[in-house]
Amino acid sequence: MSGIRGEFLAAARVAVELLRAPEVAAAWERPSVLAQFRVSGLAGHLANQVLVLPGLLAAPVPQCETVPVVEHYARASWVDAPVDSEVNVMIREGGEELAAGGPQALAEETAAVLAELADLLPGAPERPVQGPGWGWALTLDELLLTRLMELTVHGDDLAVSVGLPTPEFPAGAVEASIGLLSRLAVRRHGPAAVLRAFTRAERAPERITVF
Repeated sequence: MSGIRGEFLAAARVAVELLRAPEVAAAWERPSVLAQFRVSGLAGHLANQVLVLPGLLAAPVPQCETVPVVEHYARASWVDAPVDSEVNVMIREGGEELAAGGPQALAEETAAVLAELADLLPGAPERPVQGPGWGWALTLDELLLTRLMELTVHGDDLAVSVGLPTPEFPAGAVEASIGLLSRLAVRRHGPAAVLRAFTRAERAPERITVF
């Protein structure tokens, strides 16, 4: 399957293999490279990019506004929230809840849901989908783009946390993630700053991070 749906499924398969790595199980209780995230909670957060989808797809088509993906991040409360904010505490606690059964159970549950999605996504209509707690919706493909970006970013976080090399996500998945992050960097810093960061070391801003 081509397109963002195929790239999402391919990236999710890489994430499942990372969740199955013995290094993840061995470091389960240790701190991760992300502030206030244990390896277990980070693994749960990574898995949630897959686990959350069947429920969202089974819900009725929402009646709220459907927004472009960049506007989604402009509205999301966690983007600019400090690490100890209520929304970020909830995100960390959600990861820990998903990981409560241990590394093997989390990996197998994620693999099972991924198999379900591999059957579901090819024929799923392109329609609005509303995430938990949102007052708006994204199209299905743009929702999958956000989940794909989370898989590649947090796959790197988890691998570094347990002493593994960054997973080799498919080129198309990486390109899609970088494309989204570039658009978000332009939203936050402006086009000149991003162009200079990519091409002009002598005029590059100190940082163009998105989150």
